[in-house]
Amino acid sequence: MGPRRFVFLDPDGSAGGWLYAVVEAATGVVYQQQYGGTACRQGQVEGFLVPLFEPDGLDALRELFERDFRGAGTRHITWPEAQRERLRGIIGALRYWVSDGISEEPHPLRLDDSRFGAADEAWVPVITPDGPATLVWLNSD
Repeated sequence: MGPRRFVFLDPDGSAGGWLYAVVEAATGVVYQQQYGGTACRQGQVEGFLVPLFEPDGLDALRELFERDFRGAGTRHITWPEAQRERLRGIIGALRYWVSDGISEEPHPLRLDDSRFGAADEAWVPVITPDGPATLVWLNSD
């Protein structure tokens, strides 16, 4: 494989309402994202990007992180069970189209409980039919 390439998602914050799943895979392309609200954390994940068109889901994610958690990120916070279940419900309502070129049906995403400690605003570990992924969207800071 050649040199790795780095793609910063929406570096100047001007792209508007977007929601992507970055599926982990050895592609040589590393997506970088600012996340965690005003904590302004930096994350990166190697894989392939799958755009999701889910305006209601995006609004629900933003409401949860920006209103309930006040846009300050969730690192070192013990999530109340009600918010954790709400996040699980929001993620489960998102639809993902499999990248195998055969399937023509959307599938729900699942919150990846094994990596829940990494969940933060604009950076949520999920499971797709294509494998583990990170759900990303425009950080609120």
